[in-house]
Amino acid sequence: MSLLKEGDKAPEFSAVDQDGNNLSLSSLKGNKVILYFYPKDNTPGCTKEACNFRDHFEELTNHGFEVIGVSPDSDESHIKFKDKYKLPFRLIPDPEKEILKLYGAWGEKKMYGKLSKGVLRTTYVIDEEGIIVKVINKVDTKNHTEQIFKELSK
Repeated sequence: MSLLKEGDKAPEFSAVDQDGNNLSLSSLKGNKVILYFYPKDNTPGCTKEACNFRDHFEELTNHGFEVIGVSPDSDESHIKFKDKYKLPFRLIPDPEKEILKLYGAWGEKKMYGKLSKGVLRTTYVIDEEGIIVKVINKVDTKNHTEQIFKELSK
């Protein structure tokens, strides 16, 4: 479960995307941001989630959203994932799990009855001023864009 909640200022981060471009939250000020954390490139749920964002990318950008995915995968893995599925948004490699931890998206989870540490699939919707307006912990990977719009209309 995330420690961050709606109304909180989103933590600043600086990173390099899969193409080697610098990216920070403050550089996106004035834009709405969908910052989503996912476990692993090329896995079934993560692929469904990324492809859902891809399929609705024009709608998301028309609503002023920047979409950014973060996982512990390497930049090489992100490049292959992005190319394979023609993903039009940026992916941030976080092998040291710094951003994951900063956003409470790394922690204990139960899988097949065993506790282990891993990525807690979480999406943050951040407004133009850097304030978290929605936190989604129970992600519907197949219909995530629709889920976000539904949550925002509440």
